[in-house]
Amino acid sequence: MSLVLGAIADDFTGATDLANNLVRAGMRCVQLIGVPDGEVDLGDADAVVVALKSRACPAAEAVADSLAALDWLQSRGARQCFFKYCSTFDSTDAGNIGPVADALLDRVGSGQTVMVPAFPANGRTVYQGHLFVGDRLLNDSGMQHHPLNPMTDADLVRVLGRQTPHPVGLAARPLLARGADATRAHLTALANEGVRHVICDTLDEDDLETLAEAVVDYPLVTGGSGLGQALPAQYRLRGWLAEVAAPGRLAPASGGALVLSGSCSRATLGQVSRFLEQHPGFALDPLALAEGDAHLEAALTFARGALVDGGPVLIYASADPEGVQAAQQAIGVARAGALVEQALGRLARTLVDEGVGRLVVAGGESAGAVVSALGIRQLRIGGQIDPGVPWTQAPLEGRETPLSLALKSGNFGSEAFFTRAFTVLDELAGEGRA
Repeated sequence: MSLVLGAIADDFTGATDLANNLVRAGMRCVQLIGVPDGEVDLGDADAVVVALKSRACPAAEAVADSLAALDWLQSRGARQCFFKYCSTFDSTDAGNIGPVADALLDRVGSGQTVMVPAFPANGRTVYQGHLFVGDRLLNDSGMQHHPLNPMTDADLVRVLGRQTPHPVGLAARPLLARGADATRAHLTALANEGVRHVICDTLDEDDLETLAEAVVDYPLVTGGSGLGQALPAQYRLRGWLAEVAAPGRLAPASGGALVLSGSCSRATLGQVSRFLEQHPGFALDPLALAEGDAHLEAALTFARGALVDGGPVLIYASADPEGVQAAQQAIGVARAGALVEQALGRLARTLVDEGVGRLVVAGGESAGAVVSALGIRQLRIGGQIDPGVPWTQAPLEGRETPLSLALKSGNFGSEAFFTRAFTVLDELAGEGRA
């Protein structure tokens, strides 16, 4: 089977975000956790998204993992490859967006790619090369407090210029307004001048459609999931993709309902607060986790009691910037993060083994820890909860029914997301039975 699109995502929730938009645009999509070490049954998939944990690791490691994923996807005949990163361009001056993009361009033998992080449906837009989150510049959106990749500069041309030795250009909004032909001509002119990376302004869905038409023949494109939603229409125009009924259909869900949250984003903090108004929750404390297993055992005891009636129940390490900073100062940044991730992974493994069948995880690093702890290697992408977040299902050894799993990027979702997620899953199960 030849794939239409092969994507490489730098974290697990970002991978699911892109896969969600591909399904919504009519592509049957499978998400793989890490680069497969052998043959994988992809079924009838039109697109495959390989999820890596390469956003915050050393740049050399991110490059090596991304190249391995690219080689695997190209060996399956992917017509186009997509490097997916966060719509808030999470990175540092050392990378990893620039180094990975450069390595992928070298491997596909192309002289240029576009950078399209915008996702207007979720309030991420780019104007004159500056990234906005809602009506705030990136560096004033809360992302300046990110514990791993604080974003203190909204000028993406400048940000990317510190990550790559190659020239970085801009495709500005007035150009996009002139259409795909003018945009394509501008990109070609920049390529002739040696400009390897082009930050693309994007204010709305029309801009995404213009960019998709302009770059559909590029061997490699990069960006957030917004571009992923616009590309499938172009694939159909070229005859690469057939119309498919219900590309995101999943099996009916069953089992207890659990939310695990490690994200400290403003959006997730609001979601945690809203959930706790109606449902039980347990706050994980990194300092208490550092003292031994007693705190984790208390969380398990709490969850078991709250899950007697099926849930939903929340266990969270989400905290405001002051709380995060206090824990990091006391035990170190790396150890505080590792303790939370390990705890969430152990909680997921134990409670899924005991009957949880509907699981929501908030935060990219948290999602990676949970998916790894559960030994999940493949996800089938289903219907959307909120923009950028679908339900997925994963087969697990020893379970008759697949685990229903939603992996939410920290910044995504409405304030009622955690409760809404389970309502949507019930609705999707009803559609599946119909």
